[in-house]
Amino acid sequence: MSGVSARLIRFYESAGLLTPAGRDANGYRDFDDRNVYELRFIKRARTLGFPIKQIIELLNLWRDKKRPSRKVRALAEIQRKVIVMRMESHREIIDVLTRLMNSCQGDDRPECPILEDFGSKGIHRKL
Repeated sequence: MSGVSARLIRFYESAGLLTPAGRDANGYRDFDDRNVYELRFIKRARTLGFPIKQIIELLNLWRDKKRPSRKVRALAEIQRKVIVMRMESHREIIDVLTRLMNSCQGDDRPECPILEDFGSKGIHRKL
């Protein structure tokens, strides 16, 4: 119902993200609507790249019906900034890879500027 694997459910329980589910007589977890909601919540937050620590904070805020929404927004703003920084870093990597690919003939010769760049003194330069 939640779309989360049993392995991940065990991990989320051990990480303190998920309220432990009850157990049937046969030992299987018995999930109620709250458990399913929490699993979907966690899955969505993970899809958006939130780390476990922040998901715990978000879940605690969700559970606190007197929470100020500014705390939730602040966590979302931090995550957005992290994602933007990653995107900028990935754009730089794409630009470097494009430059390197453009410098390589990609033919039968053994010379390859891509491999030469990887081992160059420019190792400490920004990408």
